Amino acid sequence: MPATPADAAAAPRPRRSEAKREAILRAALAVFLREGFAGASVDTVAATAGVGKQTVYAHFGDKEKLFLAAAQAAGGLLGDTPDAWRSPLPATGDPRADLTAAGVRILRAVLAPDAAALHRMTIAELSRHPELQRLWRESAPRGTLDDLAAYLADRDRAGELTVPDPALAARQFALLLATEGRVRTLHGTQSLPEADYTRIAAETTDLILRAHRADDRP
Repeated sequence: MPATPADAAAAPRPRRSEAKREAILRAALAVFLREGFAGASVDTVAATAGVGKQTVYAHFGDKEKLFLAAAQAAGGLLGDTPDAWRSPLPATGDPRADLTAAGVRILRAVLAPDAAALHRMTIAELSRHPELQRLWRESAPRGTLDDLAAYLADRDRAGELTVPDPALAARQFALLLATEGRVRTLHGTQSLPEADYTRIAAETTDLILRAHRADDRP
């Protein structure tokens, strides 16, 4: 059936809604980094994004959920390579190559300037707002961790690795990467040499692969 005028008018709405959501996230990140968690307000975020306060609430619910969404977006949507972050993880069948490539992507997200600054802000606010630690833990990129867990589970089924708890192994991989990256860069205040992204990712991959070597017993 041909599209009606009403259909044509309604079609762009999802795109407009997504654009508003991204604008709010960008504004929220800027406001949280400038004002801190306690000083930031939904009113200021709305004004910075050029939307009404109710639009912010409609998308995110409250300030805590807005902070969580900003933390989740900081290393991806608001990072330097959002398209790469959204794309599927590599799966060539070579676990070392695939996990190393995934590790580089995770490191780039964790060490993106906005993400690193937001993490430092969270630490600074921790004594006054301990709930931020819970929010930060929940800000891990679920899609990436799920993809990693699925990849490790596939390698387990293929007999290439022994991974009894793929979700745990994926989380450990991401945490090892993030911790090493933050230590090397003083929590993102110093740049990481380009070669070190691959070096850290490869070293972390080797640890995970050694921990989950396939059992050769008959």
